[in-house]
Amino acid sequence: MARQEDTRQAQDIFLSPYASMSAQSKGRVYQEQEHPYRSCYQRDRDRIVHSAAFRRLEYKTQVFVNHEGDYYRTRLTHTIEVAQIARTIASALRLNSDLTEAIALAHDLGHTPFGHSGEEALNELMSKSGGFNHNLHGLRVVDYLEERYPDFPGLNLTWEVREGIIRHSTAFDIAARVKEFSKYPSASLETQVVDIADEIAYDNHDLDDGLTSGLIKESDLSSLTIWRDIDRNILRRYSGLSAKKRRYLIIRSLINLQVTDLIRKTQENLSRLKPKTSDDVRRINKKIVTFGANMLKLRKPLRLFLMDRLYHHYRVVRMSTKAKRFIHELFGVYVNNYKQLPLDVQGKIPKDGIKRAVCDYIAAMTDRYALDEYKKLFTPYEAV
Repeated sequence: MARQEDTRQAQDIFLSPYASMSAQSKGRVYQEQEHPYRSCYQRDRDRIVHSAAFRRLEYKTQVFVNHEGDYYRTRLTHTIEVAQIARTIASALRLNSDLTEAIALAHDLGHTPFGHSGEEALNELMSKSGGFNHNLHGLRVVDYLEERYPDFPGLNLTWEVREGIIRHSTAFDIAARVKEFSKYPSASLETQVVDIADEIAYDNHDLDDGLTSGLIKESDLSSLTIWRDIDRNILRRYSGLSAKKRRYLIIRSLINLQVTDLIRKTQENLSRLKPKTSDDVRRINKKIVTFGANMLKLRKPLRLFLMDRLYHHYRVVRMSTKAKRFIHELFGVYVNNYKQLPLDVQGKIPKDGIKRAVCDYIAAMTDRYALDEYKKLFTPYEAV
């Protein structure tokens, strides 16, 4: 049986010196005896997978609300895709793929029902009571709200995984500032890998879902150089492909092209900057895990296209506006009469306050649960 000591020795041999070694972890808030044959990051990954917050991602919106169809990505399938892409990148760069996977699996635990519109609604409602940021809430989930262990609150994850949650940043995600993680200007390479893997995953699967839904048309994408060039290469290699297979190959090639470019450019950055340890990485006040200039140029029109044609499509805007209205009304009903809340939520009010307790309760909801609650509270003939 492989022992944890064997894992540590293997990391010393196979991982880069600037990777996050499990033997050098900054530890947990509550001291625990480590597992005999799982590293601390493997143990964190398993705790995340078995958490209630992780399971609820199955019925939380990515772009399309859950009831609109079974094919579309949810927060859970998105998270799995991010973890797969991130592990691939981490392995190629000889980083700690266990830590990378744990951060990837946890990066969306703080998300609300109905995607970013749910987060915006809660932030508006909590504007005078500390606000709402899904990275901060993700940390709150793993540090406090998950109730699974007798010896400590939350999941008691390692400092490095918690850093990855709080410092997660993309075009849609703003890294939150928390004193515990403010010593260094940058995050670990594993965190940076998850940030970019998240962007690669949602850009490409949102394209796929947008095409499937009919909200965007493939003919519209021919104006994008990156899509057009890949399409031409596929048509040269294969004849008689069905439209479905050809689209799958384009999406797959888009991901591979971006991942390959990212690995190449990041290796160049590392060779130039020469960090010796993971803390050296954190002291460098710039992103090390980056695309090359040409890939950034190719990706920009694609991302603008998604913003204009998909995220701002009138049907998506209607759906988002309706979702915000649901959350505003649910919040108001609960705050005005807390006796309508489940008993376990009522029990948190003395410590957390009524608004934060209600905020935590709504943030944990799946799309389906939020819609069911709305019907129970606002439809006269619905059973409560």
